[in-house]
Amino acid sequence: MASLSSAQKTPLLISPEGKGDSVKMEQLQEVTVKATRAGKRTPMAVLELKSEEIKASNHGKDVPSLFSMMPSVTTTSDAGAGIGYTSFRVRGTDPSRINITANGVPLNDGESSLVYFSNMGDFASSVKSIQMQRGVGTSTNGAGAFGATVNMLTEPVASKPFVSFDAAVGSYATHRETVRFGTGLIGEHFGIQGRLSNIGSNGYIDRATSSLNSYFLQAGWFGDNTVVKFITFNGKERTYMAWNYTSKYEQSLYGRTYNSCGLYYDKNGNMRFYEDQYDNYHQQHYQLHWNQHVGKQWTTNLALHYTRDGYDYDQMKTGKKLYQWLLTDDTAMRGDLVQRKGGTKDFYGVVASANYKNSKGLEVNMGGAVNRFYSKHDGNVIWVGTPYYKGAENVALPLSGLTPNNPYYNTTSHKTDANMYAKATWEVTRGLALFGDLQYRFINYELYGVLDDWDNNNKQLNIDIDKNFHFLNPKVGVNYEFLRHHRLYASYGIAHREPTRDHYQEHFGEDVRAERLGDVEVGYKFQHKRFSAGINLYHMHYKDQFVLTGELDDEGVAITKNIPKSYRMGMEIEAGWQPVEWFSWDANATLSRNRAKDMIVTLDDYTTKVNIGETPLSFSPGFIFNNRFTFKYKGMRAEITSKYVGEQYLTNYGVKKMTCWNSWTQTDATKTSETLMLGAFFTTDVDLSYTFSIPKAKWLKDITAGVALYNIFNSKYDNNGWAAPQFRQYADGSVYAVNTWGLRDSEAVGFAPSALFNVLGYVSINF
Repeated sequence: MASLSSAQKTPLLISPEGKGDSVKMEQLQEVTVKATRAGKRTPMAVLELKSEEIKASNHGKDVPSLFSMMPSVTTTSDAGAGIGYTSFRVRGTDPSRINITANGVPLNDGESSLVYFSNMGDFASSVKSIQMQRGVGTSTNGAGAFGATVNMLTEPVASKPFVSFDAAVGSYATHRETVRFGTGLIGEHFGIQGRLSNIGSNGYIDRATSSLNSYFLQAGWFGDNTVVKFITFNGKERTYMAWNYTSKYEQSLYGRTYNSCGLYYDKNGNMRFYEDQYDNYHQQHYQLHWNQHVGKQWTTNLALHYTRDGYDYDQMKTGKKLYQWLLTDDTAMRGDLVQRKGGTKDFYGVVASANYKNSKGLEVNMGGAVNRFYSKHDGNVIWVGTPYYKGAENVALPLSGLTPNNPYYNTTSHKTDANMYAKATWEVTRGLALFGDLQYRFINYELYGVLDDWDNNNKQLNIDIDKNFHFLNPKVGVNYEFLRHHRLYASYGIAHREPTRDHYQEHFGEDVRAERLGDVEVGYKFQHKRFSAGINLYHMHYKDQFVLTGELDDEGVAITKNIPKSYRMGMEIEAGWQPVEWFSWDANATLSRNRAKDMIVTLDDYTTKVNIGETPLSFSPGFIFNNRFTFKYKGMRAEITSKYVGEQYLTNYGVKKMTCWNSWTQTDATKTSETLMLGAFFTTDVDLSYTFSIPKAKWLKDITAGVALYNIFNSKYDNNGWAAPQFRQYADGSVYAVNTWGLRDSEAVGFAPSALFNVLGYVSINF
């Protein structure tokens, strides 16, 4: 949520003593994102976080926490405290369909299309600004945007030397240590800047530990009209899995922080947890940018990039059919085992843009990219326990023939992603500007190998996909600035999105289709020194939208599936008021309706399909409200933020509850009714800090000390969940949900609880 005061000015990261040439140096560095960002006359819903706001909120949590106060945004955290595996949704759209770039370079994974911010620990400490375009957004590089476009610009090389140190410590053994440094300009043309970070936390959820180490380093050469920068950043994370989530029944037995990941039972029947149930990931980025001023009206950017990923993780699996890990030919034999999955990914390409702006109100941005992605995945069994037959668990079978260190699947994928675009804004008369944007995108995707999945005939699945996609994505709009401080805009855009690796694997043998979005945005904004307000109306109509089903795959990734017809429509309201210099009040709210049309549900006989008509879309709250009070007086800063999120369906079938009854162990008298909803919640945070300026010190500039108080009212709420109930039909034809697999809601639904009241103290020292 951009504050009213920050909207009036653009703070610089260069030294305040910098002169005009330093400002030009910074502007040249910003050419990297000029072509892919929305301008002040772009007729779409746009919000930008500036460096001051990022710094005020950045205490070590993952990047999604910075978005939590933006309109239409919800955030999730597996560990419950904002560090580790976190994500965000915009207008109910899942994160795999949000386009994310850094300096114009795509960050979305070439297969899953996800961005795991745990692999980019403390990246916010190296970011100057973040722009979010809600809806279809303007043309950019990488995957198509179906909920939002997020464009991050890393900090420029400062003109003056500096060193800074940030540290934090708080609840759940959370800690952060960050060192930033810069040489300033050396010989007026060269500079180096960097960061080293270490973040760790035990997490709110049991054993949900995170260890995130990262660095950011850039070196730049600066001429009168030229900037050449080499940027590299790295992230290495080790997190204990917490992606199973837990049922309310499990929480009633073991507590709210219970984590079932790694669960097994020893030979005496005691509950144990596998110690090495860790996810290990290493991600290395390289970017080389050449920014150029050409005359007074043209700027260009050429960027080469390469990203290398490597990962592995161990998982304890209990009571599994051992033939599916190639341990035996006996399809009835079961047992416990530890599987190790791993792989490597390489992503590289070239990104280019040219920008033209004249004094007659015409601005043109042209660009494109060619990117190549390659990955390889495999799995091995590293340990296997004593096998048995179901129903005869106490009769141990011999271990002969069961060999660990056994590979059981491997897949390879290749992806070529190329696009080119041109967009223009033309002020045809004073205050009235027309906008046009056209992008062509080509994708070739190949996926082949042996899957870790089996058909109903006990045959391991082999996949061989080779698909080409050709997408044309036009956008048009108008922006009208009238009277003084008033602005009206309207736009319509079309976007397309190809399926991911997960779609082809999870829906093997099905007709998996690309999705199409048509997005209408209409808005009004009033901007004044002391008061600003705006309203944005949107209608996003989809064909074959990939919608979250509520289920999770074996890796804890949320499963999405084509729904032929669906829509999202809503109203986003923003307002900011600054009656005096030391106080500001900012708020925004979203009212929305998110629906699937002609929704088909398959009953628990696995054959009968029923059309249940129009139903609510999963994970799409109908109401979100954010509020922020900010107090600033001399060195003191106090911020109170509150967030309300309405209830969310965990499925797409419009069912709020399910009847739970295990026919093997229960009678009719023990049936229960359990929720299939994420409940509405309201939470409030307080951030207090004081900055001590030290003007007489030769080397020390200032010290900031503060404390962040999260969830001060101790709200018990769940930030995420999953659901996979069965469905049956009443005599009148209506459909209801049941769970016959486990007691109460176990085996059919799970929840990710958020932390209760917790504290984080922090300090920042600038030299």
